[in-house]
Amino acid sequence: MDIRQLRYFLAIAKEEQITRAAKTLNMEQPPLSRQLKLMEQELGVKLFERNGKQLKLTQAGVILQKKAESLIHQLNETMTEIQEIDQGLRGTLSIGSVFSCVSLLPEKIKHFRKRYPDVIFKILEGDHFTLGEYLENRNIELVITRLPFESNYAPDKYAIRHLPSDPFVIVVPQGWNNSQHSICMRDIASLPLLALKSDRTVRLHEKIVNECRRFGFEPNIVCECSSVAIIIALVVAGIGATILPKSVMSSFPILEIKMLDILDATFQSDVGIVWLKERHLSKSSQAFIDTFQENQFKL
Repeated sequence: MDIRQLRYFLAIAKEEQITRAAKTLNMEQPPLSRQLKLMEQELGVKLFERNGKQLKLTQAGVILQKKAESLIHQLNETMTEIQEIDQGLRGTLSIGSVFSCVSLLPEKIKHFRKRYPDVIFKILEGDHFTLGEYLENRNIELVITRLPFESNYAPDKYAIRHLPSDPFVIVVPQGWNNSQHSICMRDIASLPLLALKSDRTVRLHEKIVNECRRFGFEPNIVCECSSVAIIIALVVAGIGATILPKSVMSSFPILEIKMLDILDATFQSDVGIVWLKERHLSKSSQAFIDTFQENQFKL
């Protein structure tokens, strides 16, 4: 069994049909059927249950699929590593980001592109669980995120480059506290709050709640929402205030909202770049990580 056969097998597993897989591979159906038969004979197991033209993986097929995907990923990464020797940076750099960190990217990408104009960026946005899947499936190399990274995988799978922490601010509608530019934690107790929280990512919300409790009050939460954009829209409408990392607000510079520093708060939002420990990082991704260290982003 060789790499070519593994690629054939993965195509069949994805398409669940020999005919469609053959079209995907740009080959005829009979040779592909023969290759599958040879693999099953060599392994001594059935890899697919056949229901007419439809194919479903057996238990043995599921195991082989996972192993084959891992082997193909390792082979591709090895080829990339070798090809990059003595070459300039080029190709596509795929990264992911939570929405609350998107504001950290424009200046870094601008700086990076001036130095490496042949690198094309692909950026995917999502929550921690979605971005964890993107990393696992090799759709992206890096994630710019709030920490801790709450994916569906063990924390020890990831390497982390810590970035400067981000202070929290409270965001209120423009008509509130017009004469104020700052606020104390105890003054927040009476405000209706909009909480950034999802069923799967809760650590940022917990940090805010714990800081409120440290000052002796429970936050008056009137709405929970997983979207920063929706929360800001609710603030603009005058429904309540929200506590967010300060850098988030650079994505909303012209809206009818006001940002107040919290004078006596000690909590901050931790920020980092996350990638798979086991994965070879391309030269482009390594250079992009270094960009964050060369000139620290401004909050």
